[in-house]
Parts: sequence; C-alpha cells; structure tokens
Amino acid sequence: MPVSDFQPVIGLEVHAQLLTQSKIFCGCSTAFGAEPNRNTCPVCLGMPGVLPVLNQRVAEFAVRTGLALECTIRPTSVWSRKNYFYPDLPKGYQITQFDQPICEHGRLVIDTPQGEKTIRILRIHMEEDAGKSVHDAGGGQSLVDLNRAGVPLLEIVSQPDLRDADEAVEYLKSMRDVLVYLGVNDGNLEEGSFRCDANVSVMPKGSTTFGQRCELKNLNSFRFLKQAIEYEIARQVDVIESGGKVVQETRLWDVNKGVTRSMRSKEEAHDYRYFPEPDLPPLHVSAEAIDAAAKALPELPRAKLQRFISQYGLPAYDARILTAERPLADYFEACAGHYKDYKKLSNWFLGELMRLLKEEGTPLSALRFTPAQLGALLGAVDQGTVSANAGKDVLGEMFRTGKAPADIIAEKGLAQVSDTGAIEAVVDDILAKNAGEIEKYRAGKKQVFGFFVGQVMRAMKGKGNPALVNELLKKKLGD
Repeated sequence: MPVSDFQPVIGLEVHAQLLTQSKIFCGCSTAFGAEPNRNTCPVCLGMPGVLPVLNQRVAEFAVRTGLALECTIRPTSVWSRKNYFYPDLPKGYQITQFDQPICEHGRLVIDTPQGEKTIRILRIHMEEDAGKSVHDAGGGQSLVDLNRAGVPLLEIVSQPDLRDADEAVEYLKSMRDVLVYLGVNDGNLEEGSFRCDANVSVMPKGSTTFGQRCELKNLNSFRFLKQAIEYEIARQVDVIESGGKVVQETRLWDVNKGVTRSMRSKEEAHDYRYFPEPDLPPLHVSAEAIDAAAKALPELPRAKLQRFISQYGLPAYDARILTAERPLADYFEACAGHYKDYKKLSNWFLGELMRLLKEEGTPLSALRFTPAQLGALLGAVDQGTVSANAGKDVLGEMFRTGKAPADIIAEKGLAQVSDTGAIEAVVDDILAKNAGEIEKYRAGKKQVFGFFVGQVMRAMKGKGNPALVNELLKKKLGD
C-alpha cells in the first residue's frame, strides 16, 4: 500500500526552558553563552552532601502555563528521580516529576485546512535540564559543558492527536506563541530553549489500533520537525510494506543526510527506576495562588487574533502577523489610538515598518519614534501634505533619528505640491517635449499615459500631487 493508505499518529513532547534568572535548584545563572562550566556549583554538579532548593519562580511559571493551556492544577505534586547514566548528567539521575505532575488534562486549539482542531495536553511537569556533550571538540575528544545542568524546564506532553507533519508544526508554533505571550519562555529554537521530541507511528487507514511508535529526539526548528516526521512516516510504511516490523526506538534527525537514524532502543518508564525524590518535599500550591495566577493571565494569542479581526476589522492574514509577537501587537494598538484607518495602519506595519525592522536589525523595543508620530505621518499622507512614496522616506528618517514627521518633511522639502498652476506648467512642458508620444496616445496606445505621469513626477522630484497630475494630463490630452 502507498503512504497515502496509512494514517500517521503523532504526539509531541515540548521542552521549554523557563525564563528564570537562576537554575531550578540552585542560584547559578541560566544565561546563555557563558564560558563552559562557568555557571555551576556543587548543587548542579551533583556533589555529595548538597541539597536542592526549589526556585519558587519555576513553580509560578508552571502554574501560569497550565492555566493558559486549560489544565487542571494539582494542589500537591511530587518530585521524582529518573535514573540513567549519561556523561552530561553529573548526578546519575534527573530530578523531574513522574506520576504526580503539577498540571494535567489541558488542551490547545490549532488551525488546520479543515478548521479548528483541539489537541489534548496529557501533562505538564517541571524538571531540570542535563548538561551538554561537545563531540569532536579537538583531537577527537568529547567534552562536557555543565552550564545547562539544572536549568529549569517544562515538559509539555500532548496526546497523540496530530495526524500529519503540518499539524505538528502548527501545534508547535501555537505552543511557542502561548509560552512567549505568557513570558515564561523566549521561544528561541536556535539556542535550544524551545525544542521538542516527536512520537511517530503509522496504522492502516480505518484502523483503530496505533502502530509501534518511534521517538524523534531534540528537533529544534519547525522545518526540521516537518522534514523528520515526513521522512519517518515514509520509513515506517516502507518497513511494514517490506514485511518487517517497526521497532520501538529513539531516533535522531540527520540534518545533512535528510534521514532519521537509530540512536538507541526506546526505554520504558520502568527502565528509569523512578522513585520519589528524597531531598525535596511534595510541592503544595494553594487555591488562592492558583486563583491569583488565573486572574493575572494576559490575553493569549488566539484571543488577541480574534479581537484584532473583530475590533479593527482586519483580514485574518494581517491579524495573524500583527499578533504573532506580543510587543508588535501592543505597539499596533498604541498606534491605533492615534490613527483610525486600521487597515491602512496595518499596511504600513506589514510593509514599511517590518521592512525597516528587518533591514536595520532593530528590535521593536528600540524604536525611536512614538505611536503619535506615526499617526501624524499617516495623517499627513491622507491630507496630501506628503505623497505616499515620500511618506516612506519620512518614516525611514523617523526610524533612524526619531524626529517628528513635520520637521523631516520641512527639512527635506518633501511637502507635496498641490498648486494647480505649478503642476500645469510642468505638464505643458512635458507634453511639448513629447509630441510623438502624444500621437501614439491619441492613436489608441493608452498605456503611454503612464509614461506622461512618470515624466511629470520625475520633473517634480516626486512631489506632485498624483491626483492633480492625472487630472491635468487627461484634460490636456483631451480625455
């Protein structure tokens, strides 16, 4: 049977580094990019005789995330030891949560070509990250950097509700948006602070029995997630169609070869010999704390997207881009307080402003002009004080200097010419110099009209009022 006769079944385990200043059980910094093994202490190095102390902020972020994903928050959750040996795990075990995680039974709604789809969240638990093995660091050696050891993570485990690679990507993007909006994660895939594992299996269409799953480990880009899942689906179908059986295992995505390859056999929970962590008491979260966290939740991306469509009358495409990042959405709303043509405002955001931010590499927080100044510029364009093209130049100057649009227009002489007499003189001059083109136009070659407009605007250095230029040209040409 071809791949299309099989139904993929996919679940994701998202690992999100929490935006705390210090690690989960000690005071070491979580800053990225430090000298190897600089951010370490006896606690995160697993020295004998030390005791972990929970970072309260980690628990607060976990509760906040659970509420945003409509989870049930456990009043009491329990820490466990997950035992395994790996060179970058100095204690020989990981402190995590197992049978009593802090959050359970949530959901996340995503968009698919068939409409909205709800993906169930099985659980969210807190845990510490391991260190990092650096292979081929020189001389064929493998080195270990323990700066990441003890960095706080949330693991968010979905039910196997995803049915293709595109749904998995949409789920991961939506999850990232929620976590960034909440301020609990920076959404940075390149630095590994937001990554996922994908559990993939296939079954014949119409079947209700899931196939044997494989885990694709440490996928740190949306593109790699899609490529790895699509490859793995095809590989499993090929194994089945060849008369073989899919083996439960953990596989890695080989970026260079574009294939998944076996890493190790997949462990079951009993292989890790989980047991309650003896050095940490159960975590109790009061009803008052949960209620306070619920009241403090910000407007989430999906709700903001719908509000932008309804409140500002924006197309879904515009609203989706504007609400993708919370700072951009906030800035749009600040500007909307000074300029009421919201679709035109959106056009300037999606066009000129986004272009300038990208080209200059400037974060939105470093903008030098105010929402009121942007509103004043767009008002000047509407009133014909400056043309739309000149307005783009003015915005560029505002972007670089923070000067008021009126000052820039005056300094650079960008004010639009709306004097009928002045424009008519230029039109007459252009027509006098292009008798041949006039003949072509009057013979029916109407596209020559654009040539005349261009010549007039060039002669006026782009400052001529386009409406008056068009009107006078048509009048002179006998239209």
